[in-house]
Amino acid sequence: MSLPKETSEKLEAFRAAVASVAEDIIFRVFPAKDANAPDSPYSMSQSPASTDPRVYPPPSTPDSNGPSSKRKRVEDGIVPFSNEIANARYPELVHANKHILKLQETIKAECTQLSDSCDKVKLWVNLTMPKIEDGDNFGVQIQEEVLSELLRSQESAYNIRDSVRQNYLARAKICSKLIKYPNLEDYTLALKEHDEKQLFFARQNLVDIRNVYAVMTDILHKNITKIRSPRGNNRAGLY
Repeated sequence: MSLPKETSEKLEAFRAAVASVAEDIIFRVFPAKDANAPDSPYSMSQSPASTDPRVYPPPSTPDSNGPSSKRKRVEDGIVPFSNEIANARYPELVHANKHILKLQETIKAECTQLSDSCDKVKLWVNLTMPKIEDGDNFGVQIQEEVLSELLRSQESAYNIRDSVRQNYLARAKICSKLIKYPNLEDYTLALKEHDEKQLFFARQNLVDIRNVYAVMTDILHKNITKIRSPRGNNRAGLY
């Protein structure tokens, strides 16, 4: 029993589209990312000027006669994002590091692109795998190794992406101590050191992403023939 002709043609068109997208990523996106390196915004000299350790007074509260936030949420049916200070034990404010915030957004975008690109190449490699049978499986082994490397690259992107959340949590703990004990200079120094460390990590994370692209480009280009046609000539070796 075989697939209807129309369904078969749609599947072939889907395979061709997947192959086109994957090879564009392999030969254009990955090499371009490999050539890029972090630039001046990630310089350590940016760190001292970007940290604001001052504790600011609480922002002005809305008029007590106006509608409460709880009533507004009920009326509008939505929960607005805001910093409630009415019941806060320490309502003072410490600003986020705007410079590092922008750099973290860049890192998150790079992680998203890396994960998405790996997904598309993984789909293409899986679709080029031949049916399971005895013998002549060297090309399939190469494909499996490439898939494992793509998965490791995605996991690296996930871990780097999660480090952004961990940074905010760690900084929030220092800021809470700074608000509670504004007379202790060590908390001010700790906040400055934390931001300097995060600036270093931000640059290092981009270097790590660049290295992932470099490794993937090398493996894919060296084994592209076997990936495209795993049942072909077996004389070429992995790496």
